[in-house]
Amino acid sequence: MKTELSLAAAARLALQCLDLTSLNDADTAEDIASLCQRAVGAADRGPVAAVCVWPRFVAQARAALPPEIRVAAVANFPDGSLDLPRTLDEIQTIAQAGAQEVDVVLPYRTLMAGQASEVAEFLAEVRHATRPLTLKVIIESGELATPALIAEATRLSLMAGADFVKTSTGKSAVSATPAAARTMLQEIAASGFGAAGFKASGGIRSVTDAQVYLGLAAQALGESALTPQRFRFGASGLLNDIESVLAGEASQAVTSAY
Repeated sequence: MKTELSLAAAARLALQCLDLTSLNDADTAEDIASLCQRAVGAADRGPVAAVCVWPRFVAQARAALPPEIRVAAVANFPDGSLDLPRTLDEIQTIAQAGAQEVDVVLPYRTLMAGQASEVAEFLAEVRHATRPLTLKVIIESGELATPALIAEATRLSLMAGADFVKTSTGKSAVSATPAAARTMLQEIAASGFGAAGFKASGGIRSVTDAQVYLGLAAQALGESALTPQRFRFGASGLLNDIESVLAGEASQAVTSAY
């Protein structure tokens, strides 16, 4: 970036690009109601970009939120199996319930086994089934681990027509890292898919963490890409620190150790 964002500026931008997320196995309707209230926020704070929930909560979230806050849900999550019928059923459920976005897990174990063509076929079917919804493909970069596999997963997602490529489910031992993000962003920049976006997800709890990813995206894609249309954070705890910083308080979160 030409000028590094201040902590307060990074907090405001992270808020605008935040997918406020609750994907706990024990989530209840009460949890989702609370999530939606937090997503809207006070008038002086402003809303988040979207909420991300399990498919069974999409209709509730859509009914509770104003139109400007989008609803996303996950499919094939978090295992990323090559079970296409199951994934397509989940996508249909999500679409019919009123979501605008779907986050699907790339079959990363299949890719690690050298079966890139199977992964490409899976993603093509997923893209066809998700239109006109926004499709975010989660590559599970912490499991892929190597730059070569992370780059290949990113390319396969982009070639299939993904609107965003996302780092992680947040359910693996290693989630988002700046190194993985840099590789993914370089592939997006080099791909020729000019409108494709990036989503950093998993383990991002502080505005200081967010600054790192915003800077990487600006370097690779340009500062104009720092909008909800091309950049997202997927997080549940980040909003706490955003609110602390916007209130003029010290950052409360522990920054991730990479």
